[in-house]
Amino acid sequence: MAPSWVQELHFPQLNIPITINHISPVLPAGPIPVTPGQTLYLSNLDDMIGSRVFTPTVYFYPSYHNKPVMQTLYNALSSVLVPYYPLSGRLRETENGKLEVFFGPKQGALMVEARSEMALAQLGDLTVPNPAWTPLIFRFPNEDPYKVLDMPLVIAQVTLFSCGGFSIGLRLCHCLCDGLGAMQFINSWAETAKIGKLVTNPKPCWDREFFKPRKPPLIKYPHVEFMRIDDGSSLTTTISRDKTIQKCYRISHDFQSRLKILAQESSLCSTFDAMAAHIWRSWVKALDVRPTNYELRLTFSVNARPKLKNPPLKEGFYGNVVCVACATSTVSKLVTGSFAETVRSIGEARRGISEEYLRSTVDYVEVKRPRRLEFGGKLTVTQWTRFSLYESADFGWGRPIYAGPIDLTPTPQVCVLLPEGEANLIGSSGCGGAMIVCICLPEYAIDKFTKLLSTENI
Repeated sequence: MAPSWVQELHFPQLNIPITINHISPVLPAGPIPVTPGQTLYLSNLDDMIGSRVFTPTVYFYPSYHNKPVMQTLYNALSSVLVPYYPLSGRLRETENGKLEVFFGPKQGALMVEARSEMALAQLGDLTVPNPAWTPLIFRFPNEDPYKVLDMPLVIAQVTLFSCGGFSIGLRLCHCLCDGLGAMQFINSWAETAKIGKLVTNPKPCWDREFFKPRKPPLIKYPHVEFMRIDDGSSLTTTISRDKTIQKCYRISHDFQSRLKILAQESSLCSTFDAMAAHIWRSWVKALDVRPTNYELRLTFSVNARPKLKNPPLKEGFYGNVVCVACATSTVSKLVTGSFAETVRSIGEARRGISEEYLRSTVDYVEVKRPRRLEFGGKLTVTQWTRFSLYESADFGWGRPIYAGPIDLTPTPQVCVLLPEGEANLIGSSGCGGAMIVCICLPEYAIDKFTKLLSTENI
């Protein structure tokens, strides 16, 4: 196997001093169809416990000299908040613990202007997500990690660097939109900034009542993805006890194709199925999980939009339309069993997401209202490779050098699959379709995981 098929990526340890110059609320630029005191319904897909988070991302741009950054971004966001007015509200809980969007006076989004004396070149490789970039994302002093109530739902920090480059650090509340919905909002903001007038294509659609629970609720599936699994394994104690380190790997298109070939006895195998199986097996082997009869879960989100036929979802809907798929396996079956069998189980879980499964999920959340995230025996693989991270984020200064997450260590049982950054694509030949795998590992498992991930001997 060619060594370049899987490349371990490195990022420097950094201290990025920044100075915050201004913190400004961003209000809608014109009238919106709600008044203070009114509320909006959120669906149970928006209100699932895993959605009660902010998704932090950063975007780097090499130059801002052709027009003023702050004023351009501020004006465009203010304009976009008219059609996307729910993002100017706040979240609160109703009596049964369900979330809703409410509107009060002078809420809006939040924009932060910051400056750094560093140059972008001093940040190292801008194609590899680095936890040291955390200062580029604004957080309130002493903010709770999972706080979403009474928070601005869009928080943007613009950091101007001494070289003339800048970054946009964005926090978008997951309760308002999933990944595809976020891309739709960001694209509208970016196009509005670039052109200088409001662009909404498609026109945003709220319509969260589309996913109201049935009366009476009808739960047709066991929904293992929400069930608690006993934490009695070495996996849980290891991750809670040992500090985890973020690691990133570039996986070539050729290696992804090779994994699919090795799993061909699993018909309908996707690249995601093969990659998720390979990562899951490598992770469990590297962590040496015990006991061997312990049941593990691999969870991942599936876009359910194509499943909705009766009726189909309206164009421009930007809320959460994802279901959590779940594959299960004992440690021994995962480690010593057939790779193709692991791929097959992931593919079956993915294909099992149907319109009826989505409706059952909505009803399950309505009845059970899960209140805590379950981590026992679980790895979550999050696929960002199909998001238009780079295409959607041209605000008038070209596509970003990097677009994506920063720090996975607060959620160490999550693996993120990212598209290759713009900088790596420039001048490349014959190596398209690479993905970046980001995962957190305890130090003792890093070398073993790297070796396992880099081999097709599975």
